[in-house]
Amino acid sequence: MSKENHRFPMLRPFLSLPYLEDDFWGIDNTNDSGLSVSEDDKNIYVEAHLPGLQSEDIELCVEKGMLLIKGSRKEEQKDKEKKFYKKAVSSFCYRVNLPSEIDEKKEPEATYKGGVIKVVFNKKKESSKVKKISIKK
Repeated sequence: MSKENHRFPMLRPFLSLPYLEDDFWGIDNTNDSGLSVSEDDKNIYVEAHLPGLQSEDIELCVEKGMLLIKGSRKEEQKDKEKKFYKKAVSSFCYRVNLPSEIDEKKEPEATYKGGVIKVVFNKKKESSKVKKISIKK
């Protein structure tokens, strides 16, 4: 919301209050999730940045035009000298709507290298046949 072009001029003094700014609420309009989706004529490309994980920690599923990227990380530290033990588990799940229908007959290609997973789906070929419809009288 632009402060200069606000439709209600009486509210201008309140726009500078921090609780009305997106940063205060942790809302960010930029895509910094490390997730991108693109497509061309033949394929759909999904790329997700998942640093610190091994390929065994990642699960990919496709259901009803949606890609699920699930992952979990387990960390365990022991120090017998200091009598210290730490165990942490974190997990995530991305739900990505695919922009076009995928070809269910062809297996998607997935690679994981350097903390980035790339998934390539083949698009479903659209029928190029034109069917003429007759009109009944």
